[in-house]
Amino acid sequence: MMLDIPNLLVTDDDAAFRQVVCEGLLRRGFQVTEAGDGQEALDLMQHSTVHLALVDQHMPRLTGLDVIRRLSEAPESPPCVLMSAELDDVVRAEAKRMRAFDVLSKPVRMQQLAGVICQVLEAVYDWRPSKPL
Repeated sequence: MMLDIPNLLVTDDDAAFRQVVCEGLLRRGFQVTEAGDGQEALDLMQHSTVHLALVDQHMPRLTGLDVIRRLSEAPESPPCVLMSAELDDVVRAEAKRMRAFDVLSKPVRMQQLAGVICQVLEAVYDWRPSKPL
């Protein structure tokens, strides 16, 4: 599948954090879709093409791990990166078991996040940015 501009889904119940991440990714040339919690993320993915889901762990309704678990059961699910301010070995192990592409500690720096996103998109879709991010 050839990707022109990848669509990234940013899922976090912290609106301020979500806005900063989305703006940073838009400036780097990505398409961005936002979700305020895990259930909204799953609903959005039923109706739009998402190439990578960035999900926070601690959210109302469905946690990041819940989202990744549900996506891992679907045949055509996008790769996921889990983010959390409170990571422990149990969360990391569970995310890896469900084949999350990566697990990032918050606060995450935009440069680090962009780097991980590019690694995922290259590994899964053979996509590289046309100019350095």
